[in-house]
Amino acid sequence: MISVVIRNKNEAPALEFLLKNLTQRYANDIDEIIVLDNLSTDNSEEIAKRYGAEFVTIEKFSFGGSANLAASKAKNKIVVIFSAHSYPVSHDFFKLIQQKFIEKPSIAGIRCLHQPNDYKNFINGIKASEDPNKSGLIFAGSAFNREIWQKIPFKEEVATFEDKEWTVRVLKAGYEIEIVPAIFCYDVKRTPAQLFFRFKNDVVGNYQLWHQEVTWRNIFNKTLMSLIKLVQSFFVELYYIVKRFVFLVRFVTNKPKKF
Repeated sequence: MISVVIRNKNEAPALEFLLKNLTQRYANDIDEIIVLDNLSTDNSEEIAKRYGAEFVTIEKFSFGGSANLAASKAKNKIVVIFSAHSYPVSHDFFKLIQQKFIEKPSIAGIRCLHQPNDYKNFINGIKASEDPNKSGLIFAGSAFNREIWQKIPFKEEVATFEDKEWTVRVLKAGYEIEIVPAIFCYDVKRTPAQLFFRFKNDVVGNYQLWHQEVTWRNIFNKTLMSLIKLVQSFFVELYYIVKRFVFLVRFVTNKPKKF
């Protein structure tokens, strides 16, 4: 059976939809559901308990730390992690994961499909060893082997990309990570503050894992390009606001025949 772990912070509506989805469509595939909550102030705990999920609070959140806590709380070999704003779509989502673990019991992890890059790498047969970023784990709809985690835990000191960093280490240790055509949806709308938080972590994570340097030159180049795009976007949006206004005025003064 499968343990599902959900990472959540103040996403009660999304969490409820995910739990409703899991309990209505996939009850026969899932053995337990655990909500890892980062000090939510909404009614996330009430929702989790309503759907029979275990509710675990994380006081000092880190991406790697939450993944380790997820693995330590789960009781099954197969652990699937979702963010509260992601949810499985295909009817055989968990069955495909189970089937792959039966075929290869020693497999370290499985990546599922949620965007064009996933699907292109799956169709083109690009393995995680060739592209650990786009074919490795992504902790919003991936499964990992808890028995291998016990030997190779997640690093808690990485700013982000704890899933990709683990991917690189388990591949070096001789294990495999594969993509299966199980489809999920990643449905999130971030505020500017959330986007900035993610930006900071991505810069640090890209430096730690992929050794992407930050130089004075690319700081100024990226800032300049962002300002240019902002100005372009403003004038393009203004242009179409005026066009919509003109169209509506003409429509009101010369309405077409109704059918």
